[in-house]
Amino acid sequence: MSGLRLDGRVAVVTGAGRGIGRAYALYLGQLGAKVVVNDLGGSTLGTGGDKEPADDVVAEIQAAGGTATANYSDISTVEGGQSVIDTATGEFGGIDILVNNAGNMVWGSLPEAGIDVIEAHWAVHVRGTYNTIYAAWPYFQEKNYGRVVLTTSVGMFGLPDNIGYAIAKASMIGMAKSITVSRGDANINVNCIAPNAMTRLAGRTEEESARMAAMAATMDPALVAPMVAYLAHESCTDSGEVYVAGAGRFARLFVGVTDGYLHSGPAAPTVDDVAANLATIKDETGYYVPANLMDWSGHYLSHLRRGQ
Repeated sequence: MSGLRLDGRVAVVTGAGRGIGRAYALYLGQLGAKVVVNDLGGSTLGTGGDKEPADDVVAEIQAAGGTATANYSDISTVEGGQSVIDTATGEFGGIDILVNNAGNMVWGSLPEAGIDVIEAHWAVHVRGTYNTIYAAWPYFQEKNYGRVVLTTSVGMFGLPDNIGYAIAKASMIGMAKSITVSRGDANINVNCIAPNAMTRLAGRTEEESARMAAMAATMDPALVAPMVAYLAHESCTDSGEVYVAGAGRFARLFVGVTDGYLHSGPAAPTVDDVAANLATIKDETGYYVPANLMDWSGHYLSHLRRGQ
């Protein structure tokens, strides 16, 4: 039995009817959390609806001795985001943990992909995530406690045809950083998980996704769940961080800034100065990881203070 438990905590997991979300819900339930299993039951494109996936996960948690209930709302709408939090507070009396996992995938890139591809991802990944956080925030503030996990992805590094997905997933990092700064000293932590697992979103068709998932036991979504459970635990004090998990490996992902090239002399810098010093600009020796915007500014503009 795990030493870190979630007994008495109420957790919401969006997109929990299948794949990675299902693995999170099952594991949090195993650790003692009361789980709201949210899933619209749609296709990989985010269309359609089916109550069975969420109901099946609820049944699995209950069969293992845990406590869970289903919610089928579409979190891309304000009403849907509120609904899933209302289910938690109505059924279990509160909300402690929010794992935003719901997602979709519309493959495409330039020049074929139009703005509809971007908006399709934005609706679920970004707007959906924000809707649930917005609805949960008053409860977190009231008791000065909350743990939020946002789902980013190494997909933001780019594939030939994942432009909408990459944009949406990169947005999660900015969301977590901004909320972390604005929450002040409140005991409400917001972190990102970049899961490394095979699910039906990995393929370009339902059939391809099923084949890939069946062949990938080493990429089981269950291997991501321990990292999410830690980020959901009261002992986790991190906020604004990004972690990668899957296939037995756990790592930190971060945005770093090089020390760069500092121009000197009476004349203003030119494009030739930039070209001549590009190696220094790119040199990763002595890079730093900004904690927030002001921390970055303090590093980047430090030479101005020294010159005063």
